[in-house]
Amino acid sequence: MASPSKGHTTPRLRQRPSSNPDTSSFEYQQVQDDEHVAEVYQNPRNRSEVERFFESSQGSFIVVSALTALALALRFYKISFPDQVVFDEVHFGKFAAYYITHQYYFDVHPPLAKMLFGLAGWFVGFDGSFLFDNIGDSYITNNVPYVGMRALPAVLGSLTVPIVYAIMKESGYSTIIAAFSASLILFDNAHIAQSRLILLDAALIFFMSLTVYSYIRFRKYRYREFTFEWYTWLFMTGFWMACTWASKVNGVLIVATIGIAVLIDLWDVLDSRKEGHTMEYFWNHFKARALGLIVWPITIYLFFFYIHFSILYQSGPGDHFMSPAFQETLAGNEMLLNSKEIRYYDVVTIRHKDTKVFLHSHPEKYPLQYEDGRISSQGQQVTGYGHNDTNNHWRIIPTKSLPETGRGRIVRNQDIVQLLHVNTDTHLLTHDVASPLMPTNQEFTTWPRNDHSRHNDTLFQIQLSGDFNDSEPWKTKSGHFRLIHVPTKVALWTRAKQLPEWAFKQQDVNGNKNANDKTAIWFVDDIIEDQFGEEPVDRGSDAPVKVPKKMNFFRKFGELQLLMWQHNAGLTASHPYASGPINWPFLISGISFWTNNDDKKQIYLIGNIVGWWTCVIGLSIYVGILGADLLARRRQMDPIPDPVRNRLWNNTGFFLLVWAVHYLPFFLMSRQLFIHHYLPSHLASALIAGSVLSFVLSETVNYPISIVGPKTRLRPSQYADTGLKGFAIVILFALLLFLLFVFLAPLTYGTPGLTGEQVNAKRLLSSWTLHFAAKKTHDV
Repeated sequence: MASPSKGHTTPRLRQRPSSNPDTSSFEYQQVQDDEHVAEVYQNPRNRSEVERFFESSQGSFIVVSALTALALALRFYKISFPDQVVFDEVHFGKFAAYYITHQYYFDVHPPLAKMLFGLAGWFVGFDGSFLFDNIGDSYITNNVPYVGMRALPAVLGSLTVPIVYAIMKESGYSTIIAAFSASLILFDNAHIAQSRLILLDAALIFFMSLTVYSYIRFRKYRYREFTFEWYTWLFMTGFWMACTWASKVNGVLIVATIGIAVLIDLWDVLDSRKEGHTMEYFWNHFKARALGLIVWPITIYLFFFYIHFSILYQSGPGDHFMSPAFQETLAGNEMLLNSKEIRYYDVVTIRHKDTKVFLHSHPEKYPLQYEDGRISSQGQQVTGYGHNDTNNHWRIIPTKSLPETGRGRIVRNQDIVQLLHVNTDTHLLTHDVASPLMPTNQEFTTWPRNDHSRHNDTLFQIQLSGDFNDSEPWKTKSGHFRLIHVPTKVALWTRAKQLPEWAFKQQDVNGNKNANDKTAIWFVDDIIEDQFGEEPVDRGSDAPVKVPKKMNFFRKFGELQLLMWQHNAGLTASHPYASGPINWPFLISGISFWTNNDDKKQIYLIGNIVGWWTCVIGLSIYVGILGADLLARRRQMDPIPDPVRNRLWNNTGFFLLVWAVHYLPFFLMSRQLFIHHYLPSHLASALIAGSVLSFVLSETVNYPISIVGPKTRLRPSQYADTGLKGFAIVILFALLLFLLFVFLAPLTYGTPGLTGEQVNAKRLLSSWTLHFAAKKTHDV
């Protein structure tokens, strides 16, 4: 069939792709309308020699090889500099060391990327003895093979570039357009700076880009559903999605992205107006996606945590974040080795889990009247005290009959007890009187031991924190508990708030009406003496046990997940380089990773302003095109051919979904935010920019159906023709990107040092907080 002249179309073909084996290469096209309509705009023979060469497999291989080689060169260039700890290497280098020494740690991020750092460190001979304590600590002095550890993110960051290229090629764009999108990542200073250090984002973005690539490959098999290839790319999408999720906490956003895309896909499958779309057909699709994109990724995600727990079996710096039951699974943990069963009439010291103050009392009374005019009970003060003192000693008094000897004298979960303050011979008491600093909470005081008139007000129940039965013994160290007042059901509680001078500025202790408050947890620090006034000796089963206890994996996993989310949400402290999401696409400010005052050198995380602003323009044009098209169609005009529109909505629309889901949620977060949180969205915006450039430059589009003799055949190579002008524009733009990259390179690599005037010249925006800048003077 002769090809139409430029700008004209062939008749529309309304033929569903044939099941003939000759049509198996249909896998290469993503954009079809609902009726499987295709247009043939131009015959490949009309292309120039240059275009034909670059669209050939040989030309494409040369381009992707060049992109990859350049990416490796730019990310490995001077990777040994600086030979000091930089920015968050203090965290992620330290965590890699803990994997090598098997010490348990706690972090808000999932473990995969950090385990890879640990594996890289182990592979290059790191023994884990250096703990990356401070920014600026020397790697050379401490014999740390840091280059090998930095090489891992450098490789992943480099490989992201050809993956971006592959995403565009698989989406049906020409080689030159694919190279354009890849160049936006290749020459970006922020991506390069982030990929040269022991940081998580290179792994996050690498796995995210593989997820996008795999999902596009999966969608391209949608007319060959339930084949081996279809299932392969479905499960590859799920695997890379799990890796992204397991690398950094905001990797969960790729899960949301794929989830939304799948829901849109299933909504289309549910359309009964289409031939063959029965409910059985729908449920087959639903079950396949549930298996490949829910069950399989969750299994992989859990597997990474199983490895994490298996490696970190030793007691470490993260112990105190975890529950006592969890801590007792770690070899060498203090709770495992030193916890003792508590018996009635033992004298103990009690500490608050969060603030670590001792439960304390002394003979001084509450004042008659507080500053706000309220009246107190004038009872004996009960406070929190940060130092060891005899006024911290409390004796456990039973409220039930006990055997003379034996294990019946052990205090157990749910037992009701009295606490006798040893130095003043008074019982702990709380009552319906407002506490000194919180009128909504109850005052804690004491009552003379021999006065039984308020016996009921001195009764407290021991409630062990965790999943324990009533017969569980109460232990020191590991026996975290709530002390619940029997008559009023309030919990003994404290916070980091000091009382006035009349209480020697000790910590406020009161009764919290929310007995389940997670901060109302205490533990017995030590047993001072037993009922005979002697220091307790080993008590049979209380003798230190060196064998760690067992805990169900899912309990450990659930506990850690809850803590990760809680602590991540709690990162609300201010930071000098924190910035809001509205600033990120425009590069309003960056992050100072490292400075050397002696040589006036600085690593400053900031993107290539030409590339980032181009992406913003691309996003704006794309949204404008869709808006204009919707408005035109509303007025019965059809300015964009159906195949082009389908590419814009389906393919570029998916890129926009990736961008939006990885960007917009940050507007709802109150935690610390930095510009590097935008890097996944920047990658998506680079894909959109390439798509928009193709739309703007292309006069013709090749699509996968062409007529050859009497048969309908499917071509594996289809793309938007941009012509030689597109080739020239992309080459010039890449050159401009490279020149600006070189201009900002001293801030990306931290070398060479710059004079104050040179620093001023690098400050393309006045909001960039660069060190060593010269003070500007003005003539008077």
